Amino acid sequence: MTKEDFLEGQVLLINKPLGWTSFQAVNSLKWNIRKKFELKKIKIGHAGTLDPLATGLLLICTGKFTKTINELQGQEKEYTGTITLGGTTPSFDLETEINENFPIDHITDEMIYTTTAQFIGDIEQVPPVFSALKKDGKRLYEYAREGKEVEIKKRAVTITEFEITQIELPKVHFRVVCSKGTYIRSLANDFGKALRSGAHLSSLKRTKIGDYNVNKAMTPEEFGKLLQIDS
Repeated sequence: MTKEDFLEGQVLLINKPLGWTSFQAVNSLKWNIRKKFELKKIKIGHAGTLDPLATGLLLICTGKFTKTINELQGQEKEYTGTITLGGTTPSFDLETEINENFPIDHITDEMIYTTTAQFIGDIEQVPPVFSALKKDGKRLYEYAREGKEVEIKKRAVTITEFEITQIELPKVHFRVVCSKGTYIRSLANDFGKALRSGAHLSSLKRTKIGDYNVNKAMTPEEFGKLLQIDS
């Protein structure tokens, strides 16, 4: 791709590594593009944040295609991951340590499969307190880290598919297709409650956004090497 290609606009499919923030992924691409083409600046942004502990598809738009970010964010998304039963965490994932343990002896495979039905369709969920959502101009995770309690309103989301792909108690592997704004961490937490236990999200990968698939994506490192090879 040429300098003009990036300035005119591209949708780049990036496979975000574990531990990276979405912001870091954008900055890595921005630095590589600017260095390669000696640009002082270029418009670049991502369409839908992934938590540092999540991996998978991140759509990064350049140039005039940054105007399509809102449209891309609104598309249906697919995730695969693992829910671990028997313990909850304040962040609903592994960002924080387990704060309460629950029994899982009563949970059968049949219970797990049938409980998914409660979460398919239009549902309401409470976003995690450890999230980047804003309340009164401040991000929720800032309140959480200060130990302050804050009321979080439920939000309506749509889950089209919730498939259990494998059960290895206490781990439950799944695939979910959902609308914009769905928190898979909240789904994991609520799933544990529905099983009369507790649960947290222990791994997550975004596999699709609309028609875009992670199978066609490259890591930020691969993107950097690709640009250098072309030089």
